[in-house]
Amino acid sequence: MLNTLLIIEDETLLGSELTRHYRKAGWDVEWAKDLEDAKKLLLEQGLEPLLILSDMHLPDGNALDFMESVQGQVANTEWLLLTGYGSVPDSVRALRLGAYDFLEKPCELARLDLVIAGAARSAHAQKRLAQQARQSHRRYSPEAYVGKSRAAQRVREMLTRLTQVPFSALIIGGETGTGKGLAARILHYGGKRAQSPLIELNCAALPRELLESELFGHEAGAYTGAVSRHRGLIEQAEGGTLFLDEIGEMAPDLQAKLLKAIEDRKIRRLGSEKEISVDVQILAASHRDLEEMVRKGEFRGDLYHRLSVFKLTLPPLRNVKEDLEELVGLFVAEFNAKAGKQVKVVPDAAWAELRAHDWPGNVRELRNVIERCVLFADGPVLPAEWLQLRRQEVRRTLQGESETQDGLFIPLDGRMALDDMDCHIIRTTLERHDGNVTAAARALGTTRETLRYRIRKYGLKESS
Repeated sequence: MLNTLLIIEDETLLGSELTRHYRKAGWDVEWAKDLEDAKKLLLEQGLEPLLILSDMHLPDGNALDFMESVQGQVANTEWLLLTGYGSVPDSVRALRLGAYDFLEKPCELARLDLVIAGAARSAHAQKRLAQQARQSHRRYSPEAYVGKSRAAQRVREMLTRLTQVPFSALIIGGETGTGKGLAARILHYGGKRAQSPLIELNCAALPRELLESELFGHEAGAYTGAVSRHRGLIEQAEGGTLFLDEIGEMAPDLQAKLLKAIEDRKIRRLGSEKEISVDVQILAASHRDLEEMVRKGEFRGDLYHRLSVFKLTLPPLRNVKEDLEELVGLFVAEFNAKAGKQVKVVPDAAWAELRAHDWPGNVRELRNVIERCVLFADGPVLPAEWLQLRRQEVRRTLQGESETQDGLFIPLDGRMALDDMDCHIIRTTLERHDGNVTAAARALGTTRETLRYRIRKYGLKESS
């Protein structure tokens, strides 16, 4: 399709010359001789020009007034303004309204061609960004949260309502792998801020010092290694959404600083004396129970109450196994497309295993399992041997044995970090030996001093 150029010019000679010149250059040119004609083309006939080249002063009004009146109705279009007697206030107003350039007549065609080419590149970039935003909007509609269970329906209903209101903050709860990131993208791309940035940060992924710099930014020389200015993620999310995943891992002093930034709607980069105003929607997520953390003094109550304008809790997969059918179908189709496979049938044996599993890793675990099976499939049938799921009865057997034998059960499904496993082993051993450190150390095959160090590290209790 040809790029469309709308020329608004009342001088017949100039208008016909520009029309002829740009049609010859490959443009689809529409020529309006006054603002009324231009209005009909844009608003009544639905013309979507890539560029608008307009005289400033026309018989029925000023092009700047017209430009201001149609803002919001004419999207992703660059404006170029021509005037026979330009003034500084007019040029300032034109640029403030978003005009690409403000040129004085007479303007040589060679120069105008260069400006037109630059404006076309800019308009094409805007259209690509708008198209990507629309695609994200479609991809992350509330229907993207799949499931036919009543719990899934309630989540979709809540997501739909939240995308229709301009909330300032929200907490997304739920176990690891339940889809908190998906919910955050649905809320952003389905809401009023979809055209602005969505910035994501996992608070557990960075040490405290780097987390502060990432959030608030820094000036050059703010600390050793800060060789240049850095815009923080809050500043980068201006007008859009900041998604803080695992916010329960944020240090208390940073929680206080974040609360002040949310309340004041202002931030200050590290090493700067200047405050910067910000307008950001905050989405906070955690797999931990933040209310319980507040009660234990592990999370600031004032920040929790400021963030919990709304709360959305996602159900674990083990509680909504009726959603397996839709989810499995979705993931099979996804990985068929990615890997060029033709899996169409899930055998009864596979369904039996899928329904028997308790899914400690939730939807993320299910997605990984289906990906493995589809990639290793040799035909249209999903290979059940590649599910590699531990049956619940096997797990119960192992757990039962751990109560009677000299051992304990540790899940190897990603639920526990190494430190959590270490802490669990030491706590269980101490409990079995009534807090006696010497006996526990002997059972674990370590020294009493090493065990005492780890007891202090994990905040465990030993007998006096």
